[in-house]
Amino acid sequence: MAAPNLVSPTTITGKTTTTNVTTAATATSILSNAASSGKVLKVNALYVANTDGTTNLEVTVNYYSAAALGGTATPIVSTVSVPADATLVVIDKDAYVYLEEDSSLGITVGSSGFDSGDIKVVCSYEDIS
Repeated sequence: MAAPNLVSPTTITGKTTTTNVTTAATATSILSNAASSGKVLKVNALYVANTDGTTNLEVTVNYYSAAALGGTATPIVSTVSVPADATLVVIDKDAYVYLEEDSSLGITVGSSGFDSGDIKVVCSYEDIS
């Protein structure tokens, strides 16, 4: 099934998901849209929080050309330092991203100073079908 026409969708459901990054230097999935989902996911907001109290951490958020972190990775932000106890706004309502069928978003955290759980991600999106 093809992704829906955005002019006349059947349903639009607002959703929020959270991701706790547990490994460094390996991509962690934030959001994925399956190849035959019949949906488009409109990402309205993506926040990356560094909960470490003392260490700045570098993050890269990629758009992947296939679901489940497959295909080609294209950076939305690349090796951006998130200060200790701070939040980076990667995507907001003025610069949203569509995940068409068979695409995904993922995050990679640099290993320098990273402890499991230091990076938390909140993603707010619309599930359109």
